[in-house]
Amino acid sequence: MGSRTALVEDLMERFPHVPREAVFKEDLLRGGVAFDASALSDNEGGEVKPKSYFIFSFDHGTLPELGEAALRRPPEEIILTGGPYDLRRTVVSVRVNPASPYRVAADDEGLLGLYLDGRRIADVGVPPMPEYYRHKLSNGKSVMEVAPTIQWGYLIYLTVFRVCQYFGAKEECQYCDINHNWRQHKAAGRPYTGVKDVEEVLEALEIIDRYDTARASTAYTLTGGAITKTVGGRDEADFYGHYARAIEERFPGRWIGKVVAQALPRDDVQRFKDYGVQIYHPNFEVWDRRLFELYCPGKERYVGRDEWHKRILDSAEIFGARNVIPNFVAGVEMAEPFGFTTVDEAIASTTEGLRFFMSHGITPRFTTWCPEPTTPLGKANPQGAPLEYHIRLLEAYRATMDDFGLSSPPGYGPPGPGRAVFSVSSFMDSLPAAEESARV
Repeated sequence: MGSRTALVEDLMERFPHVPREAVFKEDLLRGGVAFDASALSDNEGGEVKPKSYFIFSFDHGTLPELGEAALRRPPEEIILTGGPYDLRRTVVSVRVNPASPYRVAADDEGLLGLYLDGRRIADVGVPPMPEYYRHKLSNGKSVMEVAPTIQWGYLIYLTVFRVCQYFGAKEECQYCDINHNWRQHKAAGRPYTGVKDVEEVLEALEIIDRYDTARASTAYTLTGGAITKTVGGRDEADFYGHYARAIEERFPGRWIGKVVAQALPRDDVQRFKDYGVQIYHPNFEVWDRRLFELYCPGKERYVGRDEWHKRILDSAEIFGARNVIPNFVAGVEMAEPFGFTTVDEAIASTTEGLRFFMSHGITPRFTTWCPEPTTPLGKANPQGAPLEYHIRLLEAYRATMDDFGLSSPPGYGPPGPGRAVFSVSSFMDSLPAAEESARV
């Protein structure tokens, strides 16, 4: 293809059942977007909600390589509408790449647009600064640092442990930059709390609850790095679970409570449930056995792929299959030098995994792989996976759900193009529009 525009239009023509909005969204997520100075925020002092770096960098460069975007943060997300493709409202998580063919810039009238190959292809909306971000905790910390919101305000993202105890080349997941992201923010002098105090979390949530008068925030996620030993004397289930217990005691029923953790033994999973967690995300990362062993060496060493999958199935007996939603990192299947070399092979492997879980009533979801440059897979694959893989995955995902009679998972907001708010992949944009599912 002679241009990115030609590639995108070819895929839209070849896969007409995939929403055109999802094609652009996946391309922006896999390859990033550049920002003119006119499209950057004024950080926490401005009118635009800035990028919070809530767990990973999700950038195609380190902070020193991002130029002015490292000093004046880009927006947390953007909304695409209109343009020559008549795009419906599409929420996209911001992944900065100064070399991207996509660029967000203001026109002569100050209106933001998305440009591809020099042509304006969509109007761009940016999230307004929420009122709760304008208020500090009693110790001076910002709400954005302690309890940032994403997905256009739908989800409060509580990364309560900012590093991972899978550490070093022999244990870290090969696509994950959680530990580097911690280091780069500390090196830049940015506030980036390693272990968040439960009372700070509760105070931040009180501020959100008080000022979120529209009740846009609907769910919270408790997450962070894997815990192989203890943090503050607590094992993984107790560490993440004690935040859930405190939140549910202080704000009973206010938000859907979710936890992202390792696939833990049944008794530990039961503790999550007892603490008030409603949805459990024991992420399986990548389906293929060889790639799991290569890309997730710590998880293979401490748990193992077969045991990981067994624990996911066991957890469905505690939470109910609908409320167990394991994530995988879409695209690493094709990462050189070990991944599949054709889209056909990669889609076949991933679909096998989807069918395995969906046959048990469990609906996985996925995050579109962003090849962060400080990770082994990011260094070796700066372009990520082919856009065709991501588009065909959306097609295969919806077809597999249809085969097993499943609907969109709870806790992700409304499905459907023009309605979805889930911002780090297009799986919700690609599902049939319907009223939002019951909470659990």
